[in-house]
Amino acid sequence: MIPAMRHAHQEIVAVMSGTADRAAAFAAAQGIAKATSDLADLLGDPAIEAVYISSTNEKHFAQAMASIAAGKHVLCEKPLAMSLDEAREMVRAAEGAGLVFATNHHLRCSGSHRAIRGLIASGRIGRVLSLRLFHAVHLPESLRGWRLTDPGAGGGVIPDITVHDADVARFLLGEDPQTVVAQMCASGLGQGVEDSAMSVWTMPSGTMVQSHESFTHPFAGSGLEVHGTEGSIFARGVMTQRPVGEIELVTAAGREPVPFSAHDLYVQGIEEFAQAVAGKGQPAASGWDGVASLAVALAVREAARTGARQTVGYGEGA
Repeated sequence: MIPAMRHAHQEIVAVMSGTADRAAAFAAAQGIAKATSDLADLLGDPAIEAVYISSTNEKHFAQAMASIAAGKHVLCEKPLAMSLDEAREMVRAAEGAGLVFATNHHLRCSGSHRAIRGLIASGRIGRVLSLRLFHAVHLPESLRGWRLTDPGAGGGVIPDITVHDADVARFLLGEDPQTVVAQMCASGLGQGVEDSAMSVWTMPSGTMVQSHESFTHPFAGSGLEVHGTEGSIFARGVMTQRPVGEIELVTAAGREPVPFSAHDLYVQGIEEFAQAVAGKGQPAASGWDGVASLAVALAVREAARTGARQTVGYGEGA
C-alpha cells in the first residue's frame, strides 16, 4: 500500500503500530517521518486528512470510529468489523460526518475483473446462469499467525478470503446473495479457526454461485468461471494482488482471448479513494460494499456452523 500511495501522489505523514519500537522501525525502513503507538496522537495531527486502517480485524471498529470523530476520511481493510452492527455503525458515522469511508476490496480494482464485468454487462454471454469462484491458496509463512490461530482477532479463511469472493460476486453480477449453504473445516493449518470453506449462494436473478476458499492448497490455482446462455468466461490466475492471469471467452463463434489492463490494483484503489475525498467521484468499494461482503461471509460461517441454510441479512442502508 505504501508504494501505491506514493505512486498516487499521496504523502504518508505518519504510521502507527501497537508498540512504539515497531512503529519507529517501520517508519525508518519506509522513509516515513512520524511514528507513534498512540492513536490520539496520530489523529490529532492536522496534516493528516485520511487514514488507512490495516490492523487486525477486531481493532477496525474502535480505530475507525476514532478516526471519524477526528474528522478523517477512512480507507479500511476488509472485513470492516467483527459484527454487522459495528460495520453499519462505522459507515453511518462517516456519512453523518460528511466523510468518505471506503473498503479496500482490491480485486474490483483489477483490469481482469473489470474486463469480465464488462463482458457480462454487454451481454456477451447472455443471461448469467452460474458463477464459480475458486480461491483456494497456500497461505504464505509471512501471513500466518493470527489468521490461523486467533478467532478473537478475526482469524479464519472465511473473514479473510470468503469476504473477498462475496465482493467479487457482487461486483461482477451487480446483485446481492440472498441465501447460502456451506461447509467448513480445518484441513491442516487452522488451529481454532477454519482454514477451508465451500459454499453455494442463491442470487435474486436465479444465478447460482459456488465459492471455494482455503489456506491449505499449494497447487490449486485460483480464478473464476462465469457461464451464461450464450457463452462462458474462463479466468485463471486473476484472484491475486498482481495484475496477472488470463481470460478466455467461449461462445458459438469459438474461443477468444480477452485482453485487460495490467495496471496496479492498489494504485487504482488509492487513486479512486483520493478522487472521492476530493469530491470527484466514488471509491472503488464503498463502506456499504464492505458491509455487504461482511454480511455474506458471516452468513457463510453460520451456515457452515449450523448445517442450515442462512438468509443473508444486510440491514438497513446496505
